[in-house]
Amino acid sequence: MIIHSMQKSVKIMSCVMALALLWLSAGPLASVSAAEAGATVRVNGENAKLSDSIITQKNRMYVPAARIATMLGAEISWDSNNEELTIDTAYNDEVVFGNGVPVVYFNDSRYKMDAVPFMEDGRMYVPLRQLADVLHADLSWDTDSNTAKLTEVDRAAVTEEYGLAEISKEYGISAAALLKRNGFNSKDQVKPGTKLKVIIPSFLDNPASSFTQSDLTLLAKISQIEAGRDSYEGQLAIANVILNRVKDSRFPDSIHDVIYSGKQFPPAHNGLLDKSKPNAGALRAAKDALNGRNNVYDAVYFYNPNVTRGAFWSNLEVVARIGGHNFAR
Repeated sequence: MIIHSMQKSVKIMSCVMALALLWLSAGPLASVSAAEAGATVRVNGENAKLSDSIITQKNRMYVPAARIATMLGAEISWDSNNEELTIDTAYNDEVVFGNGVPVVYFNDSRYKMDAVPFMEDGRMYVPLRQLADVLHADLSWDTDSNTAKLTEVDRAAVTEEYGLAEISKEYGISAAALLKRNGFNSKDQVKPGTKLKVIIPSFLDNPASSFTQSDLTLLAKISQIEAGRDSYEGQLAIANVILNRVKDSRFPDSIHDVIYSGKQFPPAHNGLLDKSKPNAGALRAAKDALNGRNNVYDAVYFYNPNVTRGAFWSNLEVVARIGGHNFAR
């Protein structure tokens, strides 16, 4: 990733501190328009006209991804059913961002980001730095004008005199990282005439945990059955209870074993689970949960308070109430 260091001036520190105070005073779910601080975004020298659409959260600048992507020559498509934005970049990369999902799909591989995209006013907002990376753009900050500048970076053209080693040295990127970024397995594949991408998304160092199709299907089936008529949020919560158990040493360490052990999931023992077929909504909830979207953090139990009673359940800490279920730890 290529990014110029921000100048450490009193002006920018004051801006950051002001935004931080605004964030802390507004609460964990609030957002602050960067327009209040006069921040702007320019793409290849052109004003992105986003001054009213920039959002700052926890000192990160988020922008409507579609607008910036199209300004850098990308094609976009929106999946309203799954709330996913697909960006096909000018450099032949495919990127998929999901609403509230920390995992990004990048050229069919999955990686975990350190910030989560979100929806606001019907638009997908993505951290500006990570968006710049996937669009192969340099991101710099102009302190004097309070402007974030994105500049498209050309690929490095390999010649007889200017090969992988020289490019690696010039851009400060390891040869291994350059090979991985460009889909090569060996330096012998890099021939004169090859054009190498030299912007490395930071998330490439953080691959997401894998899951199988059978994991996805099983999780979707049990979430659909147990949630009943509950919404997507209810199905997502059921899926996360199971995944939270997988991570908890008190329970089995696989999705299958969590579902089929104990008495929490009767459909696993009466044949109903094996016969069921998950619908699209349940598959989306299961996929999002597997990709890190969690609306019931730490909850490892769920129950219907109108039906389930007793000392064990009343002593649990309820972390969320969704539909007809309490989710507890």
